Amino acid sequence: MNQINKMKQLISLLLSLTLISCVSSSDEKTITTDLVNSPLTANRIAKKVLTPNIEMLETRYDFGEMLQGESVTHDFILKNTGGADLIITAAKGSCGCTVPEWPKNPIANGEEAVIKVTFNSAGKSGKQNKTVTFVSNAIPNTKVITINGNVIIPQKK
Repeated sequence: MNQINKMKQLISLLLSLTLISCVSSSDEKTITTDLVNSPLTANRIAKKVLTPNIEMLETRYDFGEMLQGESVTHDFILKNTGGADLIITAAKGSCGCTVPEWPKNPIANGEEAVIKVTFNSAGKSGKQNKTVTFVSNAIPNTKVITINGNVIIPQKK
């Protein structure tokens, strides 16, 4: 019984020392933002940052009805209306049946570019809703475009 009391006292002492060391060490350290130099933070009023901006006439394309096994391609046109070059770093379809092609070179302010999306209906049937997400240096840095329609299974004769 005596050992249990000594053990409790030792644990209590260790906890007290830990709490005291935490309190005293936090008083000695200050948090500084001197190393943070993001031009997009609210505190940076003096300097205006030029960023790209993506404008698209359409972000959705409905291919209607198509027979299973056919492919459809659609060009999504985007325009950089920002003050800096637009760089698309990646584009990915929601499945292997939806394949995007995008410009690998920077798109200057005022220029247009095409994201070409091909949907292959092999093995698909019924209503389809597929997406392509592309990543760029614009804000927000991701944009989603959609292709949808209906795949019909051909009648066997």
